[in-house]
Amino acid sequence: MPEVLSPLNQSALLPTSEIATDAKILVIDDEAGIRESLEVLLTLEGYTVEMAIDGEEGLALLERGSYDLVLLDLALPGQSGIELLPQIHERYPDLPVVMITAYGTVDNVVEAVRAGAENFVQKPWDNEKLLADIRSAIARHKAEAENVQLKRALKQRYNFHNIVGKSEIMLRIFDLVSQVAPSRSTVLIQGESGTGKELIAKALHANSPRKDKPFVPVNTGSMPSELLESTSAIATKKGLFEVANGGTLFLDEIGNMGMDTQAKILRVLQDRRFTPLGGTQETQVDVRIVAATNVDLRQAVRDGKFRDDLFYRLNVISIDLPPLRSRREDIPLLAHRFLDYFSKENDLETRKLTPDAMRALVDYEWPGNVRELENIIERGVVLSSTTIIDSALLPGHITGRSFQDALLEHNPNSSLFDILEDIERRIIIEKLERCAWNQTDAAEQFHIPLSTLNQKIKRLNIEIRKKGRE
Repeated sequence: MPEVLSPLNQSALLPTSEIATDAKILVIDDEAGIRESLEVLLTLEGYTVEMAIDGEEGLALLERGSYDLVLLDLALPGQSGIELLPQIHERYPDLPVVMITAYGTVDNVVEAVRAGAENFVQKPWDNEKLLADIRSAIARHKAEAENVQLKRALKQRYNFHNIVGKSEIMLRIFDLVSQVAPSRSTVLIQGESGTGKELIAKALHANSPRKDKPFVPVNTGSMPSELLESTSAIATKKGLFEVANGGTLFLDEIGNMGMDTQAKILRVLQDRRFTPLGGTQETQVDVRIVAATNVDLRQAVRDGKFRDDLFYRLNVISIDLPPLRSRREDIPLLAHRFLDYFSKENDLETRKLTPDAMRALVDYEWPGNVRELENIIERGVVLSSTTIIDSALLPGHITGRSFQDALLEHNPNSSLFDILEDIERRIIIEKLERCAWNQTDAAEQFHIPLSTLNQKIKRLNIEIRKKGRE
């Protein structure tokens, strides 16, 4: 098998000119002759070179620009190179620094390497060796940067329990979830309906030390207040705190709780204790709380609809999920993921969207967010008679066309029989969808015998969707 070059080894094989073309080097040296020599040598090699005469000027240039390598003199006025090196390394940990000195003692070399130097070059240097060291350091730096990008790119796939995204905002959320998940801190997830708040909650649980313990979701918005009478919130909800002991309790729709319910939940959150219904002794539990809402809780607090003490108890770490319209670059990824899923779910060959259909999806505003996109893709898969889903199979409110327009958009060579057959097929599929693919119910609503409907399904080549999906 021929060798395949990965992004990690390609940069090392590039010609010198290709490595140097976009590389920028900062030289920090107080000797004008040294600076001039390095500028000429490096410029001829194709590098962009900037100069600083001391550490203060060097740090200022680093703050204002981006560099691929620093050549740093050991003996600088004021702060020495050894003193400056840890500051550079702390602020720019991925930036390679090559030390230059006339005092190449073993102690100096060891001290520089410990402080984070990439290499150590002694004056007077050999030009070819210096250039080789610079090329090596820059290539390594670029490879490491590409490796970081590759690792981030892996997160674009079905990371964190099928959360899909390559947009910068979603990558930041993935990073935040991975940082927060191992802790015990309470997390508040905020976002519009359909943005995936429960998926984030499950991701926090699955990436935590509690992953082998229960994840217990509770729709607090539909929890009747009378169920929280007696001792404590949740305690009378069939012991959900006990069920979640050692794991994660996900409190969904907290913004819709009544004030009395909020007070009872607050008591449990404060003490992590409750008295089981019918019991007389308090029980202590170890539960991580993750809450979610599509309500602006700060505004609800200002309006007197949500307790401020409960809000501050919940809002330890906040994760704000963006609406789908704010991350349109993720729509193709999500669409392909749903196409694969629903094609397999219905035992169909994998469906694909035409460019026009994909463009319509990307341009739409998605008030229902990812959940609405999922439903639209499922509908397209079910209605499709071939592997191609075009814009005609998308609802009119997505494409801007009326139902009548969509029905009349046929191949100019289609016969009236073909057009009527297509219309009949769509009507039957729509009815089957509304009847949860129960053919008996659909036949009754059509006022035709079941055998007639089955004949039409077979003649029109309608794929019957598998039942059982919630």
